[in-house]
Amino acid sequence: MTASLRTLPNGVRVVCDPMPGLETLALTVVAGRGAAYEDPARSGWSHLLEHMVFKGAGGRSARDIVEVIENQGGSINAATGYERTSFQVRALKGGLDLGMDVIADLVRRPTLDPADLTREKQVVAQEIAEAADAPDDYVFDLIQRASWGDHPVGRPILGSDETVEAATVEALSDWRAQLYAADRLVVSATGAVDEAELMAAAERAFGDLPAAPGAPVPTPATFVGGPQAEARKLEQAHLVFMLPACGSRHDDYFALRIFAETLGGGMSSRLFQEAREKRGLAYNIDAYADTYADHGGLGVYAGCAAGDAIETAKVCAEEVAKLAQRIDEAELARAKAQLKAHMFMAREQPLSRAEQGAGQVLLFDRLYPPSELATEVDAVTSADVARLGQRLLSGQAATAVLGAKSALKAGEVFAKTLSSKA
Repeated sequence: MTASLRTLPNGVRVVCDPMPGLETLALTVVAGRGAAYEDPARSGWSHLLEHMVFKGAGGRSARDIVEVIENQGGSINAATGYERTSFQVRALKGGLDLGMDVIADLVRRPTLDPADLTREKQVVAQEIAEAADAPDDYVFDLIQRASWGDHPVGRPILGSDETVEAATVEALSDWRAQLYAADRLVVSATGAVDEAELMAAAERAFGDLPAAPGAPVPTPATFVGGPQAEARKLEQAHLVFMLPACGSRHDDYFALRIFAETLGGGMSSRLFQEAREKRGLAYNIDAYADTYADHGGLGVYAGCAAGDAIETAKVCAEEVAKLAQRIDEAELARAKAQLKAHMFMAREQPLSRAEQGAGQVLLFDRLYPPSELATEVDAVTSADVARLGQRLLSGQAATAVLGAKSALKAGEVFAKTLSSKA
């Protein structure tokens, strides 16, 4: 059975992707907005709002929201990102109507009680503190700032204590109307689902949602680059390096994914073999494509002893520069196979598949069948990877280092080494 995409009269799009043989379903309602749409004064409000809707909605208490789903064997969750906010239900076959009704209440009819807001601000403050205390989390806040500067994607999704504290019930209610507007809402269901049943449920839940536009679309972020470094007494130094690349809509997107896979995507990757297997510099080291709709970067993360930070930075820069010049045909074939495997294995998980479908609709206003994705991956050539490599080397690197003082110059070493090899 093939997936279908239909649109309600008010603009809400609906993806139905049955998976024959399953006794469960996954439902996600995705608003194509998140922290990237926030101005500085509202930093963290999208995440705070996601918390708040679970405190009460549609006449249900916080406990009722969870119990009504779990009593039927299901689970409910949500996630806030820079460009989207997702509300997710996993349920047994037959649980679609209940899941849709509960999510619709969260999105459309939250209680937003002032007393709940006071308490939830304290919870989010603890979440912010926890992230700051976790070096392998906090270093990624540093690299966002170094990469994207004052743009909203350069700020933490959680916001700050000050901006979260400034939120009021009235202001959050107004933000909810902008964030969850019909023009960027996608309902996506996979697994044991029927299209007619899904369309009826979606129409009932969201068909009368006003079609008024939501929050203004932010300008695409411009890669800034530069260093961020903080000294802490830690057992490890945490290093993240970012280079300017492209967004998910760009023709070189799959070349970027292949570059990241070859550089540090697995145990056969260049970084793993050189930095860990040959030199024993790092236990954790990998590369990744950090992409948004219209901008993105290539990231490298390494956790190493402070005394090895400088050498690790050199190795990372050298391997990036080498790969930017040439990729072996065997490496290219292996990276393509790995990338296709990652995409197709994700499609075997109903919730991941539902989120993937919603993401495709938000980015391209269409669905991509697996065969088409495979064709696009297979079409990437060594020349495409080389062109992408030159783009990576074209701007100032962004670097983030967290650890002992002796490790803090690792970012500078990475940037200088890469510049000398370009």
